[in-house]
Amino acid sequence: MIVLGGPRADSYKRVFHRPKMKWFRTTISLSLVLTWLLIVACSQRAAQSNDRQPPSETGDSKNDNSSTSNASGSLPLRTLSDVALTGGTTRLDYQSLDSDGGRLYIAHLGSDLMTVFDVNKQTIVGDVKDLKRVHGVLAVPELHRVYASATGTNELAVVDDQSLQIVARVAAGDYPDGVAYASKEEKIYVSDLHGKTDTVIDARTNQVVATVPLGGGAGNTQYDATSDRIFVTVDGKNELAEIDPHSDQITGRYPLTGCRGAHGLLIDSDHRLAFAACEENAKLVAFDLENKKATALYSVGADPDVLAFDKSFGRLYVSAESGVISIFDERGRNLDKVGEGFFAANAHTIAVDQRTHRVYFPLQNVNGKPMLRIAIPSDKQLQ
Repeated sequence: MIVLGGPRADSYKRVFHRPKMKWFRTTISLSLVLTWLLIVACSQRAAQSNDRQPPSETGDSKNDNSSTSNASGSLPLRTLSDVALTGGTTRLDYQSLDSDGGRLYIAHLGSDLMTVFDVNKQTIVGDVKDLKRVHGVLAVPELHRVYASATGTNELAVVDDQSLQIVARVAAGDYPDGVAYASKEEKIYVSDLHGKTDTVIDARTNQVVATVPLGGGAGNTQYDATSDRIFVTVDGKNELAEIDPHSDQITGRYPLTGCRGAHGLLIDSDHRLAFAACEENAKLVAFDLENKKATALYSVGADPDVLAFDKSFGRLYVSAESGVISIFDERGRNLDKVGEGFFAANAHTIAVDQRTHRVYFPLQNVNGKPMLRIAIPSDKQLQ
Protein backbone atom coordinates (compact mmCIF):
# COMPACT_ATOMS: atom_id res chain seq x y z
CA MET A 1 0.00 0.00 0.00
CA ILE A 2 1.23 3.51 -0.82
CA VAL A 3 0.60 6.07 1.96
CA LEU A 4 0.42 9.72 0.96
CA GLY A 5 1.27 12.29 3.69
CA GLY A 6 2.10 11.49 7.36
CA PRO A 7 5.51 11.28 9.14
CA ARG A 8 7.37 9.78 6.16
CA ALA A 9 6.31 12.70 4.01
CA ASP A 10 7.66 15.13 6.60
CA SER A 11 11.06 13.35 6.64
CA TYR A 12 11.26 13.67 2.87
CA LYS A 13 10.64 17.40 3.21
CA ARG A 14 13.47 17.76 5.68
CA VAL A 15 16.00 16.00 3.44
CA PHE A 16 14.94 17.42 0.10
CA HIS A 17 14.54 21.06 0.93
CA ARG A 18 15.70 22.74 -2.26
CA PRO A 19 12.99 23.99 -4.69
CA LYS A 20 14.02 21.81 -7.63
CA MET A 21 13.91 18.76 -5.36
CA LYS A 22 10.35 19.69 -4.32
CA TRP A 23 9.39 19.59 -8.00
CA PHE A 24 11.05 16.19 -8.32
CA ARG A 25 9.28 14.92 -5.20
CA THR A 26 5.88 16.08 -6.53
CA THR A 27 6.48 14.37 -9.88
CA ILE A 28 7.34 11.09 -8.17
CA SER A 29 4.16 11.28 -6.06
CA LEU A 30 1.96 11.90 -9.09
CA SER A 31 3.59 8.99 -10.92
CA LEU A 32 2.91 6.67 -8.00
CA VAL A 33 -0.73 7.76 -7.84
CA LEU A 34 -1.24 7.23 -11.58
CA THR A 35 0.42 3.82 -11.40
CA TRP A 36 -1.81 2.78 -8.51
CA LEU A 37 -4.96 3.92 -10.34
CA LEU A 38 -3.89 2.01 -13.46
CA ILE A 39 -3.38 -1.19 -11.44
CA VAL A 40 -6.83 -0.88 -9.84
CA ALA A 41 -8.52 -0.24 -13.20
CA CYS A 42 -6.85 -3.26 -14.82
CA SER A 43 -7.85 -5.49 -11.90
CA GLN A 44 -11.48 -4.38 -12.14
CA ARG A 45 -11.53 -4.98 -15.89
CA ALA A 46 -10.10 -8.47 -15.47
CA ALA A 47 -12.70 -9.28 -12.82
CA GLN A 48 -15.50 -8.05 -15.06
CA SER A 49 -14.17 -10.15 -17.93
CA ASN A 50 -14.13 -13.26 -15.74
CA ASP A 51 -17.66 -12.61 -14.46
CA ARG A 52 -19.16 -11.85 -17.88
CA GLN A 53 -21.83 -14.31 -19.02
CA PRO A 54 -22.23 -15.49 -22.63
CA PRO A 55 -24.46 -13.16 -24.67
CA SER A 56 -28.15 -14.00 -24.45
CA GLU A 57 -30.53 -14.53 -27.34
CA THR A 58 -31.08 -10.77 -27.40
CA GLY A 59 -27.58 -10.22 -28.77
CA ASP A 60 -26.70 -9.78 -32.45
CA SER A 61 -27.33 -12.77 -34.70
CA LYS A 62 -23.69 -13.84 -35.08
CA ASN A 63 -22.90 -13.77 -31.38
CA ASP A 64 -26.34 -15.12 -30.56
CA ASN A 65 -25.87 -18.24 -32.71
CA SER A 66 -22.53 -18.86 -31.02
CA SER A 67 -23.92 -18.41 -27.52
CA THR A 68 -26.85 -20.70 -28.30
CA SER A 69 -24.45 -23.46 -29.28
CA ASN A 70 -22.52 -23.03 -26.04
CA ALA A 71 -25.61 -22.76 -23.82
CA SER A 72 -27.20 -25.83 -25.39
CA GLY A 73 -24.08 -27.96 -25.50
CA SER A 74 -26.07 -31.10 -24.73
CA LEU A 75 -28.42 -30.48 -27.69
CA PRO A 76 -27.62 -32.14 -31.04
CA LEU A 77 -28.63 -28.98 -32.90
CA ARG A 78 -26.64 -26.51 -34.95
CA THR A 79 -28.05 -23.08 -35.72
CA LEU A 80 -28.00 -22.21 -39.42
CA SER A 81 -29.45 -18.71 -39.42
CA ASP A 82 -31.79 -16.18 -37.86
CA VAL A 83 -34.37 -14.52 -40.09
CA ALA A 84 -36.18 -11.39 -38.90
CA LEU A 85 -39.97 -11.73 -38.67
CA THR A 86 -42.60 -9.03 -39.05
CA GLY A 87 -44.74 -7.80 -36.18
CA GLY A 88 -43.63 -6.83 -32.70
CA THR A 89 -41.60 -8.53 -29.99
CA THR A 90 -44.73 -10.32 -28.84
CA ARG A 91 -45.73 -13.91 -28.20
CA LEU A 92 -45.66 -16.43 -31.06
CA ASP A 93 -47.55 -19.72 -30.99
CA TYR A 94 -48.29 -22.75 -33.15
CA GLN A 95 -46.82 -23.40 -36.60
CA SER A 96 -47.80 -25.59 -39.52
CA LEU A 97 -45.29 -26.66 -42.16
CA ASP A 98 -46.30 -27.80 -45.62
CA SER A 99 -43.06 -29.52 -46.67
CA ASP A 100 -44.22 -30.31 -50.21
CA GLY A 101 -45.40 -26.76 -50.81
CA GLY A 102 -42.39 -25.29 -49.06
CA ARG A 103 -44.34 -23.01 -46.76
CA LEU A 104 -44.28 -22.49 -43.03
CA TYR A 105 -47.26 -20.79 -41.37
CA ILE A 106 -46.50 -19.09 -38.05
CA ALA A 107 -49.05 -17.77 -35.57
CA HIS A 108 -47.85 -14.41 -34.22
CA LEU A 109 -50.33 -14.30 -31.37
CA GLY A 110 -49.31 -10.99 -29.79
CA SER A 111 -49.33 -9.16 -33.14
CA ASP A 112 -52.68 -10.55 -34.40
CA LEU A 113 -51.23 -11.99 -37.61
CA MET A 114 -50.05 -15.16 -39.30
CA THR A 115 -46.71 -15.01 -41.11
CA VAL A 116 -46.15 -17.12 -44.23
CA PHE A 117 -42.52 -18.15 -44.72
CA ASP A 118 -40.98 -19.77 -47.82
CA VAL A 119 -38.65 -22.48 -46.47
CA ASN A 120 -36.97 -22.96 -49.84
CA LYS A 121 -36.11 -19.32 -50.49
CA GLN A 122 -35.83 -18.54 -46.77
CA THR A 123 -37.92 -15.41 -47.16
CA ILE A 124 -41.25 -14.10 -45.89
CA VAL A 125 -44.05 -14.42 -48.43
CA GLY A 126 -46.51 -12.23 -46.55
CA ASP A 127 -48.73 -11.80 -43.51
CA VAL A 128 -52.39 -12.58 -42.92
CA LYS A 129 -53.60 -9.82 -40.62
CA ASP A 130 -56.66 -9.19 -38.45
CA LEU A 131 -56.40 -12.52 -36.64
CA LYS A 132 -57.01 -11.46 -33.05
CA ARG A 133 -54.75 -13.43 -30.71
CA VAL A 134 -54.15 -16.21 -33.22
CA HIS A 135 -53.19 -19.49 -31.56
CA GLY A 136 -53.56 -22.66 -33.61
CA VAL A 137 -52.53 -22.91 -37.27
CA LEU A 138 -53.07 -25.82 -39.65
CA ALA A 139 -52.28 -25.99 -43.37
CA VAL A 140 -54.40 -28.41 -45.44
CA PRO A 141 -52.73 -28.38 -48.89
CA GLU A 142 -55.32 -30.64 -50.59
CA LEU A 143 -57.98 -28.04 -49.83
CA HIS A 144 -55.68 -25.06 -50.51
CA ARG A 145 -56.69 -23.79 -47.10
CA VAL A 146 -54.97 -22.70 -43.92
CA TYR A 147 -56.99 -22.68 -40.70
CA ALA A 148 -56.19 -20.32 -37.84
CA SER A 149 -57.89 -20.14 -34.44
CA ALA A 150 -58.33 -16.58 -33.19
CA THR A 151 -59.12 -16.46 -29.47
CA GLY A 152 -59.60 -12.69 -29.54
CA THR A 153 -62.81 -13.17 -31.51
CA ASN A 154 -63.48 -16.85 -30.61
CA GLU A 155 -63.53 -17.98 -34.20
CA LEU A 156 -61.73 -20.08 -36.77
CA ALA A 157 -60.42 -18.11 -39.75
CA VAL A 158 -60.30 -19.91 -43.11
CA VAL A 159 -57.47 -18.62 -45.34
CA ASP A 160 -56.89 -19.25 -49.04
CA ASP A 161 -53.28 -20.44 -49.31
CA GLN A 162 -52.80 -18.80 -52.74
CA SER A 163 -54.21 -15.32 -52.20
CA LEU A 164 -53.64 -15.34 -48.42
CA GLN A 165 -57.08 -13.82 -48.02
CA ILE A 166 -59.52 -14.77 -45.27
CA VAL A 167 -62.47 -16.41 -47.04
CA ALA A 168 -64.56 -17.32 -43.98
CA ARG A 169 -64.82 -16.86 -40.23
CA VAL A 170 -66.57 -19.52 -38.16
CA ALA A 171 -67.60 -19.34 -34.49
CA ALA A 172 -65.47 -21.88 -32.62
CA GLY A 173 -66.44 -21.84 -28.95
CA ASP A 174 -64.77 -20.09 -26.04
CA TYR A 175 -60.99 -19.77 -26.45
CA PRO A 176 -60.31 -21.89 -29.56
CA ASP A 177 -56.79 -23.28 -29.65
CA GLY A 178 -55.53 -26.43 -31.39
CA VAL A 179 -56.75 -27.40 -34.87
CA ALA A 180 -56.91 -30.83 -36.60
CA TYR A 181 -58.28 -32.11 -39.91
CA ALA A 182 -60.02 -35.47 -40.35
CA SER A 183 -59.24 -36.01 -44.03
CA LYS A 184 -61.68 -38.87 -44.75
CA GLU A 185 -64.67 -36.95 -43.38
CA GLU A 186 -63.36 -33.51 -44.44
CA LYS A 187 -63.98 -32.05 -41.00
CA ILE A 188 -62.05 -29.54 -38.93
CA TYR A 189 -61.79 -30.07 -35.16
CA VAL A 190 -60.99 -27.09 -32.94
CA SER A 191 -59.98 -27.35 -29.26
CA ASP A 192 -62.30 -25.19 -27.17
CA LEU A 193 -60.28 -24.69 -24.00
CA HIS A 194 -62.73 -22.75 -21.83
CA GLY A 195 -65.85 -24.32 -23.28
CA LYS A 196 -64.40 -27.79 -22.60
CA THR A 197 -65.44 -29.09 -26.00
CA ASP A 198 -64.18 -29.76 -29.50
CA THR A 199 -65.98 -27.70 -32.15
CA VAL A 200 -66.54 -29.61 -35.39
CA ILE A 201 -66.66 -27.68 -38.70
CA ASP A 202 -67.49 -29.00 -42.17
CA ALA A 203 -64.52 -28.05 -44.33
CA ARG A 204 -66.67 -27.97 -47.47
CA THR A 205 -69.27 -25.51 -46.16
CA ASN A 206 -67.37 -23.81 -43.30
CA GLN A 207 -70.33 -24.48 -41.02
CA VAL A 208 -70.36 -25.87 -37.48
CA VAL A 209 -71.85 -29.36 -37.57
CA ALA A 210 -71.26 -30.61 -34.00
CA THR A 211 -69.93 -29.80 -30.56
CA VAL A 212 -68.26 -32.63 -28.66
CA PRO A 213 -68.34 -32.21 -24.83
CA LEU A 214 -65.08 -33.29 -23.17
CA GLY A 215 -65.72 -32.58 -19.49
CA GLY A 216 -62.44 -30.69 -19.18
CA GLY A 217 -60.38 -28.06 -20.95
CA ALA A 218 -59.53 -29.13 -24.49
CA GLY A 219 -55.77 -29.15 -24.97
CA ASN A 220 -54.30 -30.07 -28.32
CA THR A 221 -56.36 -31.94 -30.92
CA GLN A 222 -54.74 -34.33 -33.41
CA TYR A 223 -55.88 -36.72 -36.14
CA ASP A 224 -54.71 -40.32 -36.45
CA ALA A 225 -55.05 -41.24 -40.13
CA THR A 226 -54.47 -44.96 -39.53
CA SER A 227 -57.45 -45.43 -37.20
CA ASP A 228 -59.43 -42.48 -38.60
CA ARG A 229 -59.85 -41.07 -35.10
CA ILE A 230 -59.46 -37.67 -33.47
CA PHE A 231 -57.57 -37.54 -30.16
CA VAL A 232 -57.69 -34.69 -27.65
CA THR A 233 -55.75 -34.10 -24.43
CA VAL A 234 -58.20 -33.14 -21.68
CA ASP A 235 -56.82 -30.83 -19.01
CA GLY A 236 -58.19 -31.25 -15.49
CA LYS A 237 -58.92 -34.88 -16.16
CA ASN A 238 -55.43 -35.66 -17.52
CA GLU A 239 -56.75 -38.08 -20.04
CA LEU A 240 -56.79 -38.68 -23.76
CA ALA A 241 -60.23 -38.57 -25.38
CA GLU A 242 -60.93 -40.48 -28.60
CA ILE A 243 -63.57 -39.15 -31.04
CA ASP A 244 -65.12 -40.97 -33.99
CA PRO A 245 -65.36 -38.43 -36.86
CA HIS A 246 -68.26 -40.36 -38.40
CA SER A 247 -70.55 -39.84 -35.43
CA ASP A 248 -68.66 -37.09 -33.59
CA GLN A 249 -69.07 -39.12 -30.42
CA ILE A 250 -66.44 -39.94 -27.82
CA THR A 251 -65.57 -43.63 -28.11
CA GLY A 252 -62.99 -43.82 -25.34
CA ARG A 253 -61.28 -41.97 -22.49
CA TYR A 254 -57.84 -43.09 -21.42
CA PRO A 255 -55.83 -41.97 -18.37
CA LEU A 256 -52.47 -40.33 -19.00
CA THR A 257 -50.82 -41.87 -15.97
CA GLY A 258 -48.34 -39.58 -14.23
CA CYS A 259 -49.40 -36.47 -16.16
CA ARG A 260 -50.54 -33.15 -14.67
CA GLY A 261 -51.77 -30.44 -16.98
CA ALA A 262 -52.15 -32.47 -20.19
CA HIS A 263 -51.84 -30.14 -23.16
CA GLY A 264 -49.42 -30.74 -26.07
CA LEU A 265 -50.07 -33.78 -28.28
CA LEU A 266 -48.37 -35.48 -31.20
CA ILE A 267 -49.32 -38.69 -33.00
CA ASP A 268 -46.93 -41.03 -34.78
CA SER A 269 -49.49 -42.95 -36.81
CA ASP A 270 -46.94 -45.23 -38.50
CA HIS A 271 -45.70 -46.66 -35.21
CA ARG A 272 -49.05 -46.43 -33.38
CA LEU A 273 -47.78 -44.09 -30.70
CA ALA A 274 -49.00 -40.82 -29.21
CA PHE A 275 -47.07 -38.40 -27.02
CA ALA A 276 -48.67 -35.99 -24.57
CA ALA A 277 -46.87 -33.08 -22.87
CA CYS A 278 -47.76 -32.27 -19.26
CA GLU A 279 -47.45 -28.58 -18.44
CA GLU A 280 -47.70 -28.74 -14.66
CA ASN A 281 -45.12 -31.41 -13.87
CA ALA A 282 -42.74 -31.26 -16.89
CA LYS A 283 -43.43 -34.79 -18.11
CA LEU A 284 -44.00 -36.51 -21.42
CA VAL A 285 -46.35 -39.48 -21.60
CA ALA A 286 -45.91 -42.17 -24.26
CA PHE A 287 -49.25 -43.73 -25.22
CA ASP A 288 -49.80 -46.99 -27.10
CA LEU A 289 -52.54 -46.38 -29.70
CA GLU A 290 -53.09 -50.10 -30.27
CA ASN A 291 -53.55 -51.15 -26.65
CA LYS A 292 -54.94 -47.75 -25.62
CA LYS A 293 -52.77 -47.21 -22.57
CA ALA A 294 -49.93 -45.04 -21.29
CA THR A 295 -46.69 -47.00 -21.39
CA ALA A 296 -43.91 -44.67 -20.21
CA LEU A 297 -43.21 -41.33 -18.54
CA TYR A 298 -40.24 -39.09 -19.39
CA SER A 299 -38.88 -35.87 -17.91
CA VAL A 300 -38.73 -32.79 -20.15
CA GLY A 301 -38.15 -29.05 -19.75
CA ALA A 302 -40.36 -26.99 -17.44
CA ASP A 303 -43.78 -26.08 -18.89
CA PRO A 304 -43.65 -28.14 -22.13
CA ASP A 305 -45.83 -26.93 -24.98
CA VAL A 306 -45.43 -27.82 -28.68
CA LEU A 307 -44.11 -31.12 -30.04
CA ALA A 308 -42.69 -31.89 -33.49
CA PHE A 309 -41.63 -35.16 -35.14
CA ASP A 310 -39.07 -35.92 -37.85
CA LYS A 311 -40.50 -39.07 -39.42
CA SER A 312 -37.50 -40.42 -41.33
CA PHE A 313 -35.15 -39.82 -38.40
CA GLY A 314 -37.70 -41.04 -35.86
CA ARG A 315 -36.85 -37.99 -33.78
CA LEU A 316 -39.23 -36.27 -31.38
CA TYR A 317 -38.73 -32.66 -30.28
CA VAL A 318 -40.43 -31.26 -27.17
CA SER A 319 -40.24 -27.48 -26.78
CA ALA A 320 -41.01 -25.68 -23.53
CA GLU A 321 -41.91 -22.24 -22.23
CA SER A 322 -38.72 -22.39 -20.15
CA GLY A 323 -36.65 -22.38 -23.35
CA VAL A 324 -35.48 -25.95 -22.74
CA ILE A 325 -35.66 -28.35 -25.68
CA SER A 326 -35.83 -32.12 -25.09
CA ILE A 327 -34.92 -34.42 -27.99
CA PHE A 328 -35.78 -38.12 -28.17
CA ASP A 329 -35.18 -40.86 -30.73
CA GLU A 330 -37.69 -43.67 -31.08
CA ARG A 331 -36.16 -47.07 -30.27
CA GLY A 332 -38.85 -49.62 -31.06
CA ARG A 333 -41.74 -48.77 -28.74
CA ASN A 334 -39.59 -46.66 -26.42
CA LEU A 335 -37.88 -43.28 -26.46
CA ASP A 336 -34.20 -42.61 -25.93
CA LYS A 337 -33.34 -39.07 -24.82
CA VAL A 338 -30.44 -37.90 -26.99
CA GLY A 339 -30.27 -34.32 -25.77
CA GLU A 340 -31.78 -31.74 -23.49
CA GLY A 341 -30.79 -28.16 -22.76
CA PHE A 342 -31.62 -24.49 -22.88
CA PHE A 343 -31.98 -23.30 -26.47
CA ALA A 344 -33.41 -19.76 -26.29
CA ALA A 345 -35.85 -17.75 -24.22
CA ASN A 346 -39.51 -18.51 -25.06
CA ALA A 347 -38.57 -21.31 -27.45
CA HIS A 348 -41.90 -23.03 -26.79
CA THR A 349 -42.99 -23.59 -30.40
CA ILE A 350 -41.27 -25.79 -32.96
CA ALA A 351 -41.75 -27.20 -36.47
CA VAL A 352 -39.77 -29.70 -38.56
CA ASP A 353 -39.36 -29.84 -42.34
CA GLN A 354 -39.70 -33.52 -43.33
CA ARG A 355 -37.64 -33.01 -46.50
CA THR A 356 -34.65 -31.08 -45.19
CA HIS A 357 -34.83 -32.00 -41.48
CA ARG A 358 -34.50 -28.33 -40.62
CA VAL A 359 -36.02 -27.27 -37.33
CA TYR A 360 -37.80 -23.93 -36.94
CA PHE A 361 -38.05 -21.90 -33.73
CA PRO A 362 -39.91 -18.56 -33.85
CA LEU A 363 -38.44 -16.45 -31.03
CA GLN A 364 -40.17 -13.48 -29.48
CA ASN A 365 -37.22 -11.16 -28.95
CA VAL A 366 -33.72 -11.40 -30.39
CA ASN A 367 -31.87 -8.10 -30.31
CA GLY A 368 -35.15 -6.21 -30.15
CA LYS A 369 -36.84 -8.08 -33.02
CA PRO A 370 -38.95 -11.23 -33.45
CA MET A 371 -36.80 -13.83 -35.13
CA LEU A 372 -37.16 -17.21 -36.83
CA ARG A 373 -34.20 -19.36 -35.79
CA ILE A 374 -33.42 -22.20 -38.18
CA ALA A 375 -31.39 -25.18 -36.93
CA ILE A 376 -30.30 -28.59 -38.19
CA PRO A 377 -29.48 -31.85 -36.37
CA SER A 378 -25.74 -31.93 -35.70
CA ASP A 379 -25.53 -35.68 -35.08
CA LYS A 380 -27.10 -36.90 -38.33
CA GLN A 381 -25.71 -37.46 -41.80
CA LEU A 382 -27.59 -35.10 -44.13
CA GLN A 383 -27.64 -35.31 -47.91
